[in-house]
Amino acid sequence: MKRYDLDAWTLGFLGLLVAFFGAFLFYPVSFMLRRAFGAGGEFTFEYFGLLLASPLQREALWNSFAIALLTTAATTALALPLAHWMTRYDFRGKALLGGLILVPMIMPPFVGAIGLRQLLAKFGSVNLALMDLGLLPPDRPIDWLGAGGFWGIVILQVLSLYPIMFLNLSAAMANVDPSLREAAQNLGSGGWRLFRTVTAPLILPGWFAGAIIVFIWAFTDLGTPLIFGYSRVVPVQIFDSITELNTNPMGYALVVFVLVLTLALFFVSKRAVAGRRYEMIARGHTAGAEAKTSPGQAALIWLAFGSVITVALLPHAAVIVQSFSGRWFLSVLPDTWTLDSYREVFGSGMTASSIRNSLFYASLSATLDLVLGVIIAWLLTRRRIPFANVLDALAMLPLALPGLVLAFGYVAGFDFKISWLNPRENPTLLLIVSYSVRRLPYIVRSAYAGFQQTSVTLEEASANLGASPLRTLRQITLPLVMANLVAGTILTFSFAMLEVSDSLILAMREQYFPITKMIYSLLGRIEPSAPAVACALGVVGMVILTTSLLIAGKILGKKMGQLFRA
Repeated sequence: MKRYDLDAWTLGFLGLLVAFFGAFLFYPVSFMLRRAFGAGGEFTFEYFGLLLASPLQREALWNSFAIALLTTAATTALALPLAHWMTRYDFRGKALLGGLILVPMIMPPFVGAIGLRQLLAKFGSVNLALMDLGLLPPDRPIDWLGAGGFWGIVILQVLSLYPIMFLNLSAAMANVDPSLREAAQNLGSGGWRLFRTVTAPLILPGWFAGAIIVFIWAFTDLGTPLIFGYSRVVPVQIFDSITELNTNPMGYALVVFVLVLTLALFFVSKRAVAGRRYEMIARGHTAGAEAKTSPGQAALIWLAFGSVITVALLPHAAVIVQSFSGRWFLSVLPDTWTLDSYREVFGSGMTASSIRNSLFYASLSATLDLVLGVIIAWLLTRRRIPFANVLDALAMLPLALPGLVLAFGYVAGFDFKISWLNPRENPTLLLIVSYSVRRLPYIVRSAYAGFQQTSVTLEEASANLGASPLRTLRQITLPLVMANLVAGTILTFSFAMLEVSDSLILAMREQYFPITKMIYSLLGRIEPSAPAVACALGVVGMVILTTSLLIAGKILGKKMGQLFRA
């Protein structure tokens, strides 16, 4: 019979986790399920039937599926050759390109949509430049955003999310034993056949990991459609239904549909990968298998990477330019330049308050993640506990749980008379918790890896000398894994700073607005300077996130890609 470690500290930590997940994960989800399947106590599928019978909701579902599928396919097509060249060839400047290709991660699609709209609108910078060059008639601008903004959303999602796919594919390709490719080549296989029969099956787990994250992210992204004014997608329909929570159950049905879909995709992908065997007998030295490139080949690789990086950074560049603009209307570049937007951002108004709010929310959520992540990793690696697999799955579940769904559940489930628990009155607690839950897998992965790489002998010696488990953890274990914890905490902080869905839904009063909600609010105002101030806020967020990612990348190195796997 298997014996479990159930001392007082272990039981206390398990109780804390049960209380946290019960209150802030299971309760809001169960609340939405009860409302979706019948608010009056009876169990019914009626609301889902009405959902599928509505032409508007069917169109929203179709559009969201189309955006997610196109984004996943396009990011795969874009990242696959880049990952192949990065792992198979040795060329000058390889490390530099490997870092630059990840730069689009410094800004969420929500902020990039502002820049892309300025560039690709019918009378945006691109069309106006083509008109000035005589390549486009002034009365026939090209509709780059297409179908009311549909293609603009897809383009921006691809440019923002391909780094996640690249990280997963690169890690998978780097782990392929080069001797397997050599054996296939010796048997006469090469080119497409070699990739199809040897490489593709071995990198399938890595592709699944990236594809699921990209698909769920694209399907549930709220900010980008809002910026483009494209309302016929599922996230915007959910966002609009929040004002009718007590009168219209369709919002609950739609949220539960999204929840079931994303969880099904997450677990099906896990099952599909786990059901096949991908292990290799012995992995050869990958670096030694890298082929040296000729100057011509290196130039072509640089051209390909440079083209992708340049196009991906155009929205960022447009946001930066607009943040310095005094007036930018019907011209390729701003007519006037000014620092007024930054003066307003760092002044004493609500924009400055939004920065302070975001720093406060992100700092506390990162601290909460650090505590929970260390406890979970410690229980999984240093204690024999019942249902360890369940705890591990719960820790990773937020990767498949869209922020949109969680925020909706908080608004619906915590509509209490207690002001500090009701997001309509004061969203501070729920913003911190929602940021924390969504980013918990990052710190758990970091801490878990650190614990696994650290020998338990020092901890056993400490225990033999009479130290309590908590004292041993604090004085022995944590210092040994501090680099992993710092990197994971920095990542949770930086991504919480620019969290979109939770912020847009939970922050309902201006005094509590974080950066992303203030950006959205500014874009809805009629003041001529509002878009520039919104872009200045976006640049501030970009600087914070860039600095955080550089520090985390320096600490984690190549292991950073492990944090972006489902």
